[in-house]
Formats: sequence, C-alpha cells, structure tokens
Amino acid sequence: MDLQKLCLEVVDLSTEVGKFISANLNKIEKNSIGVKGLNDFVTFVDTTSEKMLVEKLSQLLPESGFLTEESTIDKKGKIYNWIIDPLDGTTNFIHGLPPFCISIALQENQKTILGVIYEVNDKECFYAWAGGEKAFLNEKEITVSQTNSVRNSLIATGFPYHDFQKLSDFMKTLEYFMKHSHGLRRLGSAAADLAYVACGRFEGFYEYGLNAWDVAAGTFIVQQAGGKVSDFNGQDNYLFGKELVSSNSLIFNEFLDIIKNLMR
Repeated sequence: MDLQKLCLEVVDLSTEVGKFISANLNKIEKNSIGVKGLNDFVTFVDTTSEKMLVEKLSQLLPESGFLTEESTIDKKGKIYNWIIDPLDGTTNFIHGLPPFCISIALQENQKTILGVIYEVNDKECFYAWAGGEKAFLNEKEITVSQTNSVRNSLIATGFPYHDFQKLSDFMKTLEYFMKHSHGLRRLGSAAADLAYVACGRFEGFYEYGLNAWDVAAGTFIVQQAGGKVSDFNGQDNYLFGKELVSSNSLIFNEFLDIIKNLMR
C-alpha cells in the first residue's frame, strides 16, 4: 500500500467535506439539534459529513472497517479500520465559534498508520503517514516546539462535559498551570488541540473523558511531528482509556509527572 498517496487522497477528501461543513455554518435550527447525552450534541451536518467520509473511504480501501462517532455504519475490518470524527467541536459549530475539525485515522492491525485533521475555519490540514517520520500542515513540514520547561509553555486542555467524577482533581491542574505556565487555553476541539501541539502552537495538551475518534488522528500526528503521548499513568492506553497527555518531547516527563500527581 502506498500510504503517502492514500494520505493525500484523504487530505483531498477532508477538504471536500470541510466545504460542506463550512457551507452549513450558521444554518442550524435549534429545534434540529439532537442530544446524545449531557452536553453531547449532534446535527445533520455531523451525520451527513460522516456518510460522505465513509462512502469515499470505502472506495479508497474497500476491505476496511470503521469506528465512527455517529455510528452511521457498522462494519469492522479484519486488518484495516478507519477511526472518524466527522465534526470534532460540534458545540462550537452550533454556536458559530471556531475551531471545529474533521478527524480521520487509519489503523492496521490496531496500530495507527495515517492521520488527517482538517480545521474547517482556517482551511488548515494537518496530516502524516507511517514510514515518513514527518508531519505536515498544508504541504509544509511541521514539528513540535523546542520549549524545554512547563514554566515557559502554553498548555491546552478540555473541560469535562458529562463525566465529573475527577473534577476536583482536574481543578487542581488548572490552578497549577495558571500559576506555573504561560497560560491555559480551552478551544473545544481535542483534534485541534493535538494538531496545534504538533505544529508547536501549544507545548502540551491533556484531557480526560475523550473517545478514540477524538484523538486517534491527532496523537499520531503529534508523534510523527516529534512529540510524545500517553495516558495519565505514562502508558499507551490513550485511545480507549479516556485520558490523554501529549506534548513536545522536552517537557513530556515534567508535564506527565505534574498531571499524574494531581489527577490521582
């Protein structure tokens, strides 16, 4: 398989679907917004985008299966599976607020080999494929930042919106980074947060309560850009373990230790 060719085809697809999303910005009627759970919303744009992605990806790789946020298809592949979030940042989208992204990852035997994130508002596409040991933003190579301390870092996070069991410990992390970093940002899209770590805009990102489709593409792109990712215990259960730490390689150990000690 030519992964570079496939990745660039997925880049083109994400750009195409991004145009559909952009065309429907500020056209969502409040009475058409579905509620999947507490503060967990879905619109026809989410489901239509997912169907568009699934149809084309099925043509690009007919033997592949899918894990998708909106569950518009029930198909598991023996070797290859796409992990898709057709609109990461739906709440932002509903309110006309950037960022929101398309996130697409491909796994081979449960190992991620391709990742694409398309941020619709700025038309920025972040992508990487296995074997290249590189990551790109709109055809230009990107790397994580070279900042070597948390104190000099800009940190991103996401607020819990339905699982509040760890809220007290999470608030401790906010207090710590408010006092001991350049600042905290909460953008509302984990895919964007990870893409921005990969290109050096953020030094680090952490969050709990995430799903695989939120982070599969982004974690791969961060790693290909020279960064590191783990769960809160420093292990590899970050896709399905619902907790994630990611940063450049220089602050990773310090960043992880802070979160590990506070998020007990």
